[in-house]
Parts: sequence; C-alpha cells; structure tokens
Amino acid sequence: MLDPNAKNFLIDLLSTPSPTGFEWRGQKKWADYTRQFADKVENDAYGNAWATLEGSGKNPRRIMLESHADEIGFMIKQINGEGFLRLDRVGGSDVATARGRRLDILGDKGVVRGIIGNTAIHIRDRENEKVPKVHELYVDVGAKNPKEVAALGLRVGHVAVYADQPEFIGDKYIVGRALDNRLGGFIIAQVMRRLKDRKKRVSSTVLAVNAVQEEVGGHGAKMVTHRLMPDVAICLDVTHATDTPSIDRAQHGEVKLGEGPSVTHGTCNHPMVVERLLKAADKVKVKIQHESSSRYSGTDTDEIFRVQHGVPSGLISLPLRYMHSVVEMANLKDVEQVIQTLVAFVESVEDKDEFGIKL
Repeated sequence: MLDPNAKNFLIDLLSTPSPTGFEWRGQKKWADYTRQFADKVENDAYGNAWATLEGSGKNPRRIMLESHADEIGFMIKQINGEGFLRLDRVGGSDVATARGRRLDILGDKGVVRGIIGNTAIHIRDRENEKVPKVHELYVDVGAKNPKEVAALGLRVGHVAVYADQPEFIGDKYIVGRALDNRLGGFIIAQVMRRLKDRKKRVSSTVLAVNAVQEEVGGHGAKMVTHRLMPDVAICLDVTHATDTPSIDRAQHGEVKLGEGPSVTHGTCNHPMVVERLLKAADKVKVKIQHESSSRYSGTDTDEIFRVQHGVPSGLISLPLRYMHSVVEMANLKDVEQVIQTLVAFVESVEDKDEFGIKL
C-alpha cells in the first residue's frame, strides 16, 4: 500500500489535466513534489522538467530516468453556428469510446464542462452504425451560438481531457485516465525519494526527467536528452497487459497484470543496459516479464537512444489494461516493483561502469 503522502500526490497528479503541448499544470505539481528529494529541479522552454540528485563518486556516471508527462485529449477544431464544438484529437484518443462522455475544456476563463453528444439509441440508425470519425463528434457546452461559446472563454485551439477521475479498486488496483504515463512520473519521483533517504548517497548522479509531448512523437525526450547527455538512460512507460479476453497473444505478446514489470529487448534497447536491469531486478527479487522490439518500441526510448553520438538506453514498462481509455488499470504491486528495480539499478552503477559496446 502507498503511504498517505505518496497516495495524495498520485491522486493529485492523475487528476491534473496535462494534455500534450499543455503539460505545465501537471509539471508544476510534479516539480513541487519532487523538489523535496532533489538538489535542484529545472525545466526548459517547452516544459520538460528534471530533478537532479548529485552523486558521491569522484567521476559519477550520469543516469537519466525518464517518463512522459502528457496525456491524450481533444482540441476545439471549429465552433458552428448553433454553438456546438467540433474536435480534433490530441495524441491517440480513442474516438470509438468518446460519445456520451464528459469533457473538461481548458478555456481562458477556467475549466468548462462539455458533453460529447450521443444520439439516443431509440432514434439512431443502428443497422448501419459505424465507429464515428473524429470530425463527426460534437461537444455541447449549453450554448446556442458562437457568441455564447466565446462568453464561456472558449475558442478554437483550446484543449480538453475527459472529466473522469482516478479511483482505487480494493487495495490492489488503481483505475482512471492518464495512468499512461502519469504513473511513470509518480514512480521516478518515488525513486528519488528513496535514494534521498539512503544513509549514503549513491555514486552516480541521477536525473529524473518528466518529459513533454511523447504522445505525438517523443519531442520532449529528444530535447531534454540533448541538453543533459546522460551516460545511460532508462525510459519508463506503460505496456499493454494482454491478459483480458479477445486479445491475440500470438500477435501482441503475453504480459499479465500483477506479474511484475516488463523489460523490452531489441532495437533501441542496449544489450548491456538490459542485462544490468535484469540483474538489478533479480537482486531485489522482482520477477520480470519480457517483450520484443523488432523495429521500434513506440516509446520515448526511440528518441533518447539516438541523440548525438548515442545514449545507451533501456525500457522498463508497467503493465496496463485498457490503455488510452478512461479506465486504464494498473496493479499497485507492479508499481512498487518498478520502483524497487529502478532503485537497485541506480545503486548498481559505479564510476568505472561503461555501457558502450567494445569491439
């Protein structure tokens, strides 16, 4: 179970709207919390934030632990003559589940509640129903014309997220929107907390990075890696738990909720970094699940590893059910085991360690 302070931070972080390109609300919460465990917390022009804990070594390695701060959402594309809003997607929002949901629109005068319209089942053409295209969705904010929409402080370009809030199911699970990847930001903050609480500082300098704009291409990760140029990087994201009905495991692999974090092999994942991650997990008795990456990982790791002359990188993932929905589900045991593995990885790195391949 999470201690009350950590639990309150997690709920606050998950509840704070941080759609791609507009992450500063959540980033401020993350920075304020993480500042108590770091020597300094900094940010760049686009809102990437990182906390630094200086190492005690004479020639400390620089370890970057990276997660992404942004969440999927929507953006106002057009306001029609009847006061309804048309939308565009921000990131990989699932249009199939959008109708009939509440939105929080981040307007100039504060948050405005809207509803994505859903024609009653009685009067729909159910025989020819299809998943709507995003431009076919509309939002009702209770306005009759564009003038009333403007009076609410809304215009084209304002972003929105689903209004759903996180909740715990029993003492094992957490459910909500934006677990992808706000849980990652929570985890790296807890890693910093535990490293700060050690009697002796670790040898390496640790850079805990919460990056922006992953959902549209890993832009923030590329920016911040170029700036910080670590010796080794571990990217933390979520991965699909494939243990629910109707998922073809031959196509999507086999990952189970509650069976520990996943480590990915191939492409951007440096073999020596992966090996060190596995040894760290074994040391703290964390069971690891395994995934393959034959072309790309689909995470910030793809951008991190190829910055400048190359950064030895690894990807560790938290199993997640129902990704990119308002009911994303994670097991708190998996969360704890990711924290333990990352702490053990940092503790294992010494001044003499090199992660480059020698031929």
